[in-house]
This record gives sequence, structure tokens and C-alpha cells, in this order.
Amino acid sequence: MEFRFDHFLNAVIYAALGIVIYIVAFFVIDKATPGELGVEIFQKHNMAAAILVGFMMLGIGIIIAAAVH
Repeated sequence: MEFRFDHFLNAVIYAALGIVIYIVAFFVIDKATPGELGVEIFQKHNMAAAILVGFMMLGIGIIIAAAVH
């Protein structure tokens, strides 16, 4: 099996695109919910906010994987 630079480049581009989509999705969910999610999770230790963000990331990840595949 040989190394194909074009396949490697595609993987890097899709990974970068996925990270950008994750960041944008977090800010969209942050604006759609009352308060700031970062403050709620890290300073106030709000478990419900952490679960919301975790499942949001899982859902976005499944959507990105299905779109790439």
C-alpha cells in the first residue's frame, strides 16, 4: 500500500473543516441558550450544560462523519 498525498490532504482538509464546524456549532448553541455555556460548565460546574454540549458535539460529529463518508 503506497502513500497517496492527495488522500492525506483530503483527510487534513476534512478534519480542519470538522473542527471549524464544531466551533461554529458551539457558538450557535451558546447564543441559543440562556447564559454563557463556558461559564456555566467551567465556573459553575453545571452538569446539565455539560451534557447538552456533549450531546451536541456527538450529534454534529455524526452529521460530519455521514457527510464525509
